[in-house]
Amino acid sequence: MREKVPPLSREERLAAKLRENLKRRKAQSREAASQSGGKSLGGDAPDS
Repeated sequence: MREKVPPLSREERLAAKLRENLKRRKAQSREAASQSGGKSLGGDAPDS
């Protein structure tokens, strides 16, 4: 049986969603970087 957990506050729910979103975006960024030959995305250095 599961324990009764009090509902999270609005701030806690938002913080959890932000953490999930950040993890997902970082994973997508790593995947895109590995597919593009390891170049980082959004760099300011010119290609030379």
